[in-house]
Amino acid sequence: MRLFVSIDLPDEFADRIASLQEEFADAGGLRFTDPEQTHVTLKFLGETDEDRIAELETALETAVADTGIEPFEAEYGGLGVFPSSEYISVVWLGVRAGSEAMARLHESIEREMVAVGFDPEDHDFTPHVTIARMNHAGGKALVQRLVRERDPTIGRTNVEEISLTESEPASDGPAHSTVSTVSLD
Repeated sequence: MRLFVSIDLPDEFADRIASLQEEFADAGGLRFTDPEQTHVTLKFLGETDEDRIAELETALETAVADTGIEPFEAEYGGLGVFPSSEYISVVWLGVRAGSEAMARLHESIEREMVAVGFDPEDHDFTPHVTIARMNHAGGKALVQRLVRERDPTIGRTNVEEISLTESEPASDGPAHSTVSTVSLD
């Protein structure tokens, strides 16, 4: 199983994200993520044996409890790219409100996952929602201009749980399914 830990965006955001993606439609080289599967990745775990699910659920429950974070409000908006505007591999939607709580959750989850044998992250955590990946730089100038000029707001929502999510490869992009959830209350 290919697993990651996420905060999933509500279904009602899918149309808004699709509309945002349409603004990038003329940017060659972009491959858009499925708006119905958008999320903030708190920790990528990778290939994991299915018999470890119970251990991971316990570690996630510990991580959430250690933060003391209760359900919180998140606002999604703004645009950015990774790793830089000169070399774009990911176009993302930002997290305005709630980013500090997400960062604290990430740190605690990271600590627990490393303790049970997963590799530590090799980059800083920036809460974001991937909306597209860039396969080639054909549309780089348009992406740079939209990221610089646009400041969209997708909406606000209450974050009440985190998810252990499976990513299954498919010809039209990965399909995500929730394995289990851990409540923040």
